[in-house]
Amino acid sequence: MKIALVISLLFAANAFAHAATPSAHWTYEGKAGPEHWGELSTDFHTCHTGKFQSPVDIRHTIDGHLPPLNLEFHTAAKTLVNNGHTIQVNVDDEDDFRLDGEDFHLMQYHFHTPSENQIAGKSYPLEAHFVHQSDKGDLAVVAVMFEPGAENPALNAILTALPQQENQSVTLNKTMDFRALFPADFHYYRFSGSLTTPPCTEGLRWLVMKQPVQLSQSQLAQFQKALKSSNNRPLQPLNGRMIVE
Repeated sequence: MKIALVISLLFAANAFAHAATPSAHWTYEGKAGPEHWGELSTDFHTCHTGKFQSPVDIRHTIDGHLPPLNLEFHTAAKTLVNNGHTIQVNVDDEDDFRLDGEDFHLMQYHFHTPSENQIAGKSYPLEAHFVHQSDKGDLAVVAVMFEPGAENPALNAILTALPQQENQSVTLNKTMDFRALFPADFHYYRFSGSLTTPPCTEGLRWLVMKQPVQLSQSQLAQFQKALKSSNNRPLQPLNGRMIVE
């Protein structure tokens, strides 16, 4: 079991990951939906043939005594866009954390409704993905689940600036305090996975926070209205991967 765990983590650490620009139109439903992504372009074949795909249902975890993340919060947001697939905030790479001896810098974060990953079979109404990149080009995604509750002040700056049209970019040029987008407890689940959108590149390090944070029903409704439909890829098989906590 320990050998398999080491192999899994080494694969995640050494595999080259990139978020290439998709070469074909894809959607979350219909003939260009997830079940057909691998057929839309040769660049997308990994969506069907890959064995380390995301998202996953997090269960049967292994206690690896992972230390909590040491995240810094001083994000300078540059642009906000609704690209038809998600609502995405592009940032300056100020925020970072250290993982496997490498520094990872925040490049962008975006949202999925409902959640893509699940925890013990539970789906959440919203999931945020904070995409970090190392100097070597490796990617690590920190995922946070949201559940209905109190209004989340960190989301208001995003929701009030949402562009009116698809693919319209809005300049933000300000520092956003998004500490409220993360739980107080920084413990997480870790596994090797992929991009959850075409080209479904593998080799990403996934870190899913154990504890959810809250947003109001009104805020959730604004996300759902802006996205018009669900933007979550179906769960993918683990294929022997181990999830460590």
